[in-house]
Amino acid sequence: MTAGKDPAAVAVAVVELTADGRFAEVEKLFAPRLLAAASAETLRIGWETELAKIGPVAALGDPVAQPVEEGLVRVSVPVTCERGGLTVAMSVGEDGRLHGLRLAPPANSSWEPPDYAKPRRFTEEEITVGDSPLAVPGTMTLPRKGGRRPGIVLLASGPSDRDVTTGPNKPFKDLAWGLASRGVAVLRFDKLTYVHPAAGSESGFTMVDEYVPHALAAVRLLQRHPQVDPARVFVLGLSGGGKATTRVAAADASIAGMVSLAGDTAPLPRAAVRIARYLAELDPGPHTAAALDAITAQAALVESPDLSPSTPAAELLFGWPASYWLDLRSFDPVATAAGLDKPILVLQGGRDYQVTVADDLVRWRAGLAGRPDVTIRVFDADDHLFFRGGGPSTPAGYEARQHVDPAVVAAIARWLGGGRSLVRRLVSGR
Repeated sequence: MTAGKDPAAVAVAVVELTADGRFAEVEKLFAPRLLAAASAETLRIGWETELAKIGPVAALGDPVAQPVEEGLVRVSVPVTCERGGLTVAMSVGEDGRLHGLRLAPPANSSWEPPDYAKPRRFTEEEITVGDSPLAVPGTMTLPRKGGRRPGIVLLASGPSDRDVTTGPNKPFKDLAWGLASRGVAVLRFDKLTYVHPAAGSESGFTMVDEYVPHALAAVRLLQRHPQVDPARVFVLGLSGGGKATTRVAAADASIAGMVSLAGDTAPLPRAAVRIARYLAELDPGPHTAAALDAITAQAALVESPDLSPSTPAAELLFGWPASYWLDLRSFDPVATAAGLDKPILVLQGGRDYQVTVADDLVRWRAGLAGRPDVTIRVFDADDHLFFRGGGPSTPAGYEARQHVDPAVVAAIARWLGGGRSLVRRLVSGR
């Protein structure tokens, strides 16, 4: 490798090696912390899984470098493929070693607001969520209309930015602007694992660490804002965030209620295998077959009685540490939600292949049956990101320019009660 120690050159060389299938050579560049959480095999599985969705590499774009802390530079390399693209994001040290490496959606700055967003009705403030050294940046979207408004904190899944940027789409920005246009204050923030990727590979790391501290800090920021009614601050999560939302709501009695969008409830290792099998059937070939075999083996280890805190993260699904998986074994999101004395809204896309009506929503329905303060709705035409469409949902569908279903935004806003107190209406029985 002749890249020297220039971070941008190192990053481009890493992507070229990865595209050539030379994963072992990339592993040699891993710093000790990254090596503890990932391996050449982890990279191979992730890379081949992505290529199975978007086709072989067609071109590499110019790297974008940004210092993130002393001695560490974040570099993003855009990759164009036959049926879409991705971004290879790395944290590169002064010695040219990789301290972080992840495959992210393609960066795209051409987002246009949906028709239901009315920018004249709200303002935005940049804020910081949490305490250093693990603070993250975020955005508070506030209605201009006077009076104290209901507020909601948005929780993303995985190492996502505050907008859940996916191709040319930003579903959380859609939600924030759409809800603020309807009189709801919204706070969204970059995930801990997006801003500080090394934190997610630490031994002992769990879903609680990933979500709860920053979510509660965000709730406090909204509750203290003079334009927000502190008694009407809710939390909303998408996908894994929808599952974690139950844990956040249970952690603080002052949270008024929770919204789960495509919140998964089926055991995650089995869901990962089901999704990998679905993708392999969509696009049969060596890439998808290899990814399915690898994910099946990793899922088996995650569910094995032999899993222990010392099991290397590099051998486990998604490169998550064993502590994360051991914690998930004892966590039941539906049972946690059932124990909440708070209103709950559960929304599901009928075309979602990642979190499904048959595998996941059925558990919400069974566990929350009979509760008058629980609302469950299915949007038959929507996929995992609540984009409307027709026919089977595929990963390529996320690459088309679109917005969150306006009916979903309207349903959330109505459930929150707009300027009225949902909580008071429930208590009074009106």
